[in-house]
Amino acid sequence: MEDVSKGEQPLPLEGIRILELGHTVMGPSCTMVLADLGADVIKVEPPEGDRTRANVGFGSALFPVFNRNKRSFSVDLKSDAGRTLLLKLVTRSDALVENFAHGTMDRLGLGYEALSKVNPGLVYCSLKGFLSGPYEERPALDEVVQFMGGLAYMTGPTGRPLRAGASVVDIMGGMFGALGIMAALRERSRTGRGQLVKSALFESTAFLVAQHMGQQALTGKAPPPMPEKEGSWAVYQPFQTADERTVFIAITSDNHWRAFCNEFGLGDLLADPSLKTNPQRAQQRERIRPIVTAKFHALSYEVLVEKLERLKIPFGPLAKPGDLFDDPHLNHAGRMLDIVLPTGTRAKIPGIPLEMSGHTPGVRLQPPKMGEHTRSILTELGYSDADVDELLEKGIAIGIE
Repeated sequence: MEDVSKGEQPLPLEGIRILELGHTVMGPSCTMVLADLGADVIKVEPPEGDRTRANVGFGSALFPVFNRNKRSFSVDLKSDAGRTLLLKLVTRSDALVENFAHGTMDRLGLGYEALSKVNPGLVYCSLKGFLSGPYEERPALDEVVQFMGGLAYMTGPTGRPLRAGASVVDIMGGMFGALGIMAALRERSRTGRGQLVKSALFESTAFLVAQHMGQQALTGKAPPPMPEKEGSWAVYQPFQTADERTVFIAITSDNHWRAFCNEFGLGDLLADPSLKTNPQRAQQRERIRPIVTAKFHALSYEVLVEKLERLKIPFGPLAKPGDLFDDPHLNHAGRMLDIVLPTGTRAKIPGIPLEMSGHTPGVRLQPPKMGEHTRSILTELGYSDADVDELLEKGIAIGIE
């Protein structure tokens, strides 16, 4: 597998081995973060492969986007011989991540209690729909918990709840899982023992809407959905330019207001004592917005952006995901990664949003083909070529030659 990016020094998690028994987004995103930071992630796939490989439509790119920097090891875990292979890997691993349905790993004899006896130092991360409690055995999906956790209600207008436009809860739950694994590995360095770590979709959603819960507790009023929210600022919305581009503009401080008024010839508004503070201006937004809208609409996109950037007023043009491929900022310093898609074509995909002194997380391994590393991993476990051939012939392990 090609190595297309090397850091200046060993990555922070180099030397850590993590087994991933995951699919779709939550499990793979968790281990991808750890893999990007240098961990040796072995993706354990069933004989038919991660089912996400066959996704179409909305989920068609999930596998290549969330499975870089991993090795694929395909094994039949429903067979005793297949489970024996996994147990050997467990003895040589630091952590295991799984996001199967509740009870699946226990039924396979691969739950935390069983594997911690094989490797007491193992950090075992279960990513589920719900943490321990009344709901813990329910199945869940990103969109399901967005509805039951209040996020869909807050995203769409009244009567039209909407899921967020990306798998935000799956990814966030996976990131919390990665954080828990790193914390558990740090604790293991003191205690010598691993532990069970759990992260879940529903609780991640509740964490996201905590700000709205806090608002209700503080004000005594239920917050309206975001499209109908009462803003804290008079100018905090999208505006149209003369050439019909859309730009979100946020004037959120007295310095922003002063710079804006001086630049756009609105000295009368700046001098108005009833508009001196943000709360005062928010109360008079209906008076201010038509004036501001006219000023912005009179300018072309390029002229408006130049002014806003020079004035250091927060703004952002409306973009589609496809517009980001060539974004100059995202492409700075190699932050867009060159990923090979299942079709063999290449695409630029954002890397993890981190900068670390001395490290350049990039693509060490392209998203693997199913079973691509099965033979080499079995060899690392001490199996001879003849033994590997036999395991492959019997379908206990599956690999590509």
